[in-house]
Amino acid sequence: MPQQISKKILVYIFLFIIFGSLNNKNLAKFQFPNIENIEIQGLVIENKEFKKSLDLFKMETLFHLDKLKVRELLNSNNLIEEYVISKRYPSSLEIKIIETELLALLSRRGKSFYIGSNGKLIETEDMVKNLPYIFGDPNIDKFLSLKRMIDSSKLNYNDVENLFFFPSGRWDIETSSGVLIKLPIENIEKSLELSLNLLDYKQFDNIKSIDARPQNQVITYEWGA
Repeated sequence: MPQQISKKILVYIFLFIIFGSLNNKNLAKFQFPNIENIEIQGLVIENKEFKKSLDLFKMETLFHLDKLKVRELLNSNNLIEEYVISKRYPSSLEIKIIETELLALLSRRGKSFYIGSNGKLIETEDMVKNLPYIFGDPNIDKFLSLKRMIDSSKLNYNDVENLFFFPSGRWDIETSSGVLIKLPIENIEKSLELSLNLLDYKQFDNIKSIDARPQNQVITYEWGA
């Protein structure tokens, strides 16, 4: 942070010297160079329309650039989680981007979407990522809450095959080994912990589903039963 502040001070001193050396007549003639280079770091997924929109800022100068407009454009891209905008005088703009993590897949109104860790939907035509598929239409915040609970449990999120959301507000989790865990509406974390503890015992290695909806108990169903 101190290094960034010192760089800003140097830029201001540089501009002050330039303006201080120009009289009003020369100042009117002085022109800042337009932005020549916009360097984007961290955006792995190609988005030609987004880059084309950024190129429009090349019609402006760094000195007159409205950062608010740049932020509005960046915030409109659902793939972006965080970003840092830096002016590199005299004519370069640097944008460091952290892409959102793709967490799951779902369908809405006949279209397919990724859910990002930023809580935004990213439309996709080819679902190439090996991610859990969500059946149902949950509020995205509810999904992110469930994801945090899974991450804090002993269940590896990579072992989640499918998620089922019901209108009542509860979830079922299907693991990659084919076990279906039926969770209640409330006390999800405790119910998930009880269910996963059962799967640790060898005598329960034939389980096909665990019903954790009853309060303070779980009901198991075995394959072939």
